[in-house]
Amino acid sequence: MAYITESRETSPQRKLGRGKVEIKRIENTTNRQVTFCKRRNGLLKKAYELSVLCDAEVALIVFSSRGRLYEYSNNSVKSTIERYKKACADSTSTGSVSEANAQFYQQEAAKLRQQISNLQNSNRNMLGESLGALTAKELKNLESRLEKGISRIRSKKNELLFAEIEYMQKREIDLHNNNQLLRAKIAENERKRQNMNLMPGGGNYEIMQSHQPYDSRNYSNNHYEHQDQMALQLV
Repeated sequence: MAYITESRETSPQRKLGRGKVEIKRIENTTNRQVTFCKRRNGLLKKAYELSVLCDAEVALIVFSSRGRLYEYSNNSVKSTIERYKKACADSTSTGSVSEANAQFYQQEAAKLRQQISNLQNSNRNMLGESLGALTAKELKNLESRLEKGISRIRSKKNELLFAEIEYMQKREIDLHNNNQLLRAKIAENERKRQNMNLMPGGGNYEIMQSHQPYDSRNYSNNHYEHQDQMALQLV
């Protein structure tokens, strides 16, 4: 039996796409700057996507070789760094991130309560209450604040009053013009009525004719009597 063996030469396959980039410092300044811009934009985009998709608090800080700062944060870089420091300090002692978050929120709540208390004291001071604990300098500052507030209030009040007065004056002019127009119409109607009365037999004859009932017998008698009188005069 004869065996036929075929020898197949395998040609090397070409790899498509970009090759692997060696991770080391790029010596060419232009290429290094272009690569920095591209990688930086991609890093900022990934940080944004991570914060939106996963509802994560992300803070990114990048310094270029020239010392320029590029940063991104969905909350605040400073607050995120403070949270990170507190988390690291608490993790070394307690080793629990949840407890660190609880302590952070407790501190924030204490700050808010202090701010509310300060605002309430300030409102009482504006009303002239709880002034015993204030010094002379604080009272002077309070007095200047009140004077500025009263000045602004008076300015706004005068502005509204002037606007109301201007509106009332325009309203008065409109009413006066309407009154003059009505007076002119009344005078014109009075003149027309007087002219009708001064006409010879004006209006009376028409009224008598309109109120006198029509009678064929009266018409015929008056007509014949009128003809008889004319015949006598002619004779």
